[in-house]
Amino acid sequence: MRIYISADMEGITGLVDADDVQPGGRDYERGRTMMAEDVNAAVRGALAAGATGVLVNDAHGPMRNLLPEALHPAARLVRGKPKQLGMLEGLTGEYDAALCVGYHSRAGTPGVLSHSFMGHEIEDMWLDGRPVGEIGLAHATAAALGVPVVVLTGDDAACAEMTEWDASVVTVPVKYAHDRFAAELRPAAEAREAIEDAVARALTPAPARPEPSAAEATLTVRWQSASVAATLLGIPGVTAEDPRTVRAGGPLPALFRQFGVWMRVAASLTNQAPYC
Repeated sequence: MRIYISADMEGITGLVDADDVQPGGRDYERGRTMMAEDVNAAVRGALAAGATGVLVNDAHGPMRNLLPEALHPAARLVRGKPKQLGMLEGLTGEYDAALCVGYHSRAGTPGVLSHSFMGHEIEDMWLDGRPVGEIGLAHATAAALGVPVVVLTGDDAACAEMTEWDASVVTVPVKYAHDRFAAELRPAAEAREAIEDAVARALTPAPARPEPSAAEATLTVRWQSASVAATLLGIPGVTAEDPRTVRAGGPLPALFRQFGVWMRVAASLTNQAPYC
């Protein structure tokens, strides 16, 4: 049984502020340690369920947050950028299940550090007309590859978003949002025990796999900047819905890869790097 872990940072145990998750922040180094501990709890759970291989993708910001020496020795790490599949780099149909560790809710929600991929630059996103953020897009892309997402960890808003998207996914709330930069925290040891237990349970027995799909999907994104939307119209297949909203269609994960190009274009125009 091969397990894939996509590790974000905003939904990690104990972290509530930009200074906790952005390089140069006064508590960023502590945040990196907290991130490694949550990921390691998920790795231990996977191993307890019989996993024979675990791949971890550092999916936050510069994608160099996890220190290799801090990661569980049974796991391999994908680190750095650019990555064609971004938050899902390295995921293929060879994996039996995917885990989303440290995820956050989409833009416009009251969850801790909520946003969709690019902080304030993306106002809204829809996949086939359904409101979506990082959680739903990761889930849909994994499903298209034939890999089920079986566990998500984050704050209670992220957990609720995952349940709304797919109620079969086991969720582990490690904190409870009071506002975008405030939360009630579960004790760290308790949160990590809960992560480890949830992963072990979700993988025992090995989860059923969806059939891989090449079905067409439509991704729609509303940007804050009309300049970003207008520039993206130069990409074949991208059309305008209104001056700030563009859409494109295609099968996942190809559409997910194209969205990564959109973000790099937006970053070049706004001087705001994607930080997921």
